[in-house]
Amino acid sequence: MTYLEISFIDLPAFSGQGFASGKLNLGELEVIKISRFKFIWSSNLEDKKKGITFYKPVGIPDGFYILGHYCQSNDQPLRGFVLVAREAPSKSEAADFSTRVTSSALREPLDYTLAWKSNDGSEGSLEGCGFFWLPQPPEGYKSVGYLVTSSKKPKLDKVRCVRADLTDRCEKYRVMHSEFAFRVWSTRPYHRGMLGRGVSVGTFSCISDSIPGLELPLSCLKNLDPSLHGMPNCDQIHALINHYGPTFFFHPDEIYLPSSVSWFFENGALLFRKGDSVGEPIDVGGSNLPSGGCNDGEFWIDLPSGDQRKTIKLGNLASANLYLHVKPALGGTFTDIALWIFCPFNGPATLKVGIMNIALNKIGQHVCDWEHVTLRICNFTGELWSIYFSQHSGGVWVNAYELEYIQGNKAIIYSSRNGHASFPHPGTYIQGSAKLGIGIRNDCASSNFYVDSSTHYELVAAEYLGDGIVAEPGWLQFMRKWGPTIVYDSRTELDKIVHVLPVMLQSSVKNIFDKLPVELYGEEGPTGPKEKNNWVGDERG
Repeated sequence: MTYLEISFIDLPAFSGQGFASGKLNLGELEVIKISRFKFIWSSNLEDKKKGITFYKPVGIPDGFYILGHYCQSNDQPLRGFVLVAREAPSKSEAADFSTRVTSSALREPLDYTLAWKSNDGSEGSLEGCGFFWLPQPPEGYKSVGYLVTSSKKPKLDKVRCVRADLTDRCEKYRVMHSEFAFRVWSTRPYHRGMLGRGVSVGTFSCISDSIPGLELPLSCLKNLDPSLHGMPNCDQIHALINHYGPTFFFHPDEIYLPSSVSWFFENGALLFRKGDSVGEPIDVGGSNLPSGGCNDGEFWIDLPSGDQRKTIKLGNLASANLYLHVKPALGGTFTDIALWIFCPFNGPATLKVGIMNIALNKIGQHVCDWEHVTLRICNFTGELWSIYFSQHSGGVWVNAYELEYIQGNKAIIYSSRNGHASFPHPGTYIQGSAKLGIGIRNDCASSNFYVDSSTHYELVAAEYLGDGIVAEPGWLQFMRKWGPTIVYDSRTELDKIVHVLPVMLQSSVKNIFDKLPVELYGEEGPTGPKEKNNWVGDERG
């Protein structure tokens, strides 16, 4: 019998509260993350790396119950978890219940529905028999995971269903297996972000056909403990960033480097008001910036004129800091540490068309640039789980084992030349069609231009700690544009480029131009971090 266990190495020691204690209280439920598994069944396609394997959790402490099984693709190291649960030893008095509930938090299913089986003779490239069972919950309860067996129906005591008021809606996330008529998805809570209370169980969903908009037959858990006791305290936040804080490398040919916000204000940044032609100097802490409101176009920040403008655009690497926003993720079972970096100027783009590289004059440039990456930390163990890399209008999550590291557990972030988008590895990334080699270049490389966020950072927000625990700087409350809006006919510049290209390329290039973000066709300063939808919401990936 083979048991597979995921181990975590070189984690810092944390003390205090429930963070990294191994278990979390969700109100009426106490949950533990299990990462030790027993093999059940694999799809075993001819190319095994395209297959998928299903596991059951093992090593479950007495009194805890399985909620569902785990699966993952074979093209990556075994790394994942499922939650097991028991009724909390003492129910949280502060849990948010509208009426007194006396029924058990967990109950056995009434029966199972066979969702799919692999042994009907038509799935010749599958290994052995796999049976997929959906628990049928009692009235008032929800299923949160499937069970997989290699033979008969499992006994009813092999899994537990969860009382409906302790669950939340979940949704399909990423397709993990789509061969034959059988499709498997990873799942995630539907309600996410800083205020979302949905908790991922780590289970999967599988159905033979997908109907858009149809809710899954599964739910996720819901954290009803308002204290979010598994979140790190202030001392633990500093320990985490000291241990995991990534190093940001800028391209060796980068001209427009980052600076601190205070340096930017001290060196001539101006506040403009609609209808006024003269800007107002900004206090070093941003105290004279209008606070709150919305991006209504009444105010914006701009650079000074003359030689001072040329100087401030270059930034000041020595002063640069990462600005940290720490917030709950996935119902407080993870911590997101968003690291925001500021650059006084975003340089013009470079267009790649096959082997040709064309430096654009204005397209892509604008005053001020706010970019970020987000560290997702597991609150059960204190382990770095993944990092989100923001890239222009989108981004991507990258697992911790896929990252490059410097000085132990500190990941490397590569910032693209001029545009400052974040990438996990050096190279050239095409915004457009990588297949055709046509689009805007994002060039990333290591250099002597870098910022170590483990030592150069400022904690600017952590709302869950309570009012007044973290003093938010005045500039963070500025909800308008960090830069003016300048409209110009950039299509003329692009059309000139298209007309000098070989005829066979012109149509493809035009189509790609039409799909590029509209911000490439004029200058418009970004809004600050707090105005972004991912300040409260989840990342776009």
